Amino acid sequence: MKLGVLCSGGKDSWFACHLAMQKEEVACLILVRSKNEESYMFHTPNTHLVPLQAEAAGLPLVAVGTEGIEEAELADLTRAIRLAVEQHGIEGVVTGALLSVYQATRVQRICRDLDLWCFNPLWYTDPEHYMKELIATGFRAIITGVFAAPFSADWLGREIDREALIDLQQYVRSDRITLTGEGGEYETLVVDAPLFAKRIVVLESEKEYANFRGLLRVKRAVLEAK
Repeated sequence: MKLGVLCSGGKDSWFACHLAMQKEEVACLILVRSKNEESYMFHTPNTHLVPLQAEAAGLPLVAVGTEGIEEAELADLTRAIRLAVEQHGIEGVVTGALLSVYQATRVQRICRDLDLWCFNPLWYTDPEHYMKELIATGFRAIITGVFAAPFSADWLGREIDREALIDLQQYVRSDRITLTGEGGEYETLVVDAPLFAKRIVVLESEKEYANFRGLLRVKRAVLEAK
């Protein structure tokens, strides 16, 4: 089955893509770039780097923009999926949804209307198992957004490795965050993965941080041979 992967550039969509490739053919990536940083549906930090990730993975990219207005942005997602059907013949859509019923049900509804299969390989997966598998499999993801206590500015740009996972596990116990960031506590950018022929190197970035909220805005990045 030919699949299109909804890709925001973060760990969940890329790990879902990795899992989908084990069983089916990933024909393209689908990106909806929102102008609204508070989008209900879409991850927004550094989505301008998804084309670089697509190049690293050797996958075609279907990209559309949206104003990010609640519910209205679903029309733009539908448009993007329709383009993927027309251009790449996809028969199903892959999401990186873990717990968000809001996101999952809306994508499922669009897929049903378009007669497409909706594949959510991470849905309600065990958070600890997933995060350990992410690291062990060779995914390198950096944190590009923090939106809750107790995250400090030092987390911006930090790679999710075994040490970071230990700290996140402590935050789950002390501050009741979700380990995967699915509650909106943090966002990520994948800079390397098993399916990448090259890795992404960040050459220039800037941090914005105040009151436990911050962003790492990547200004310049390139692909580099592994």
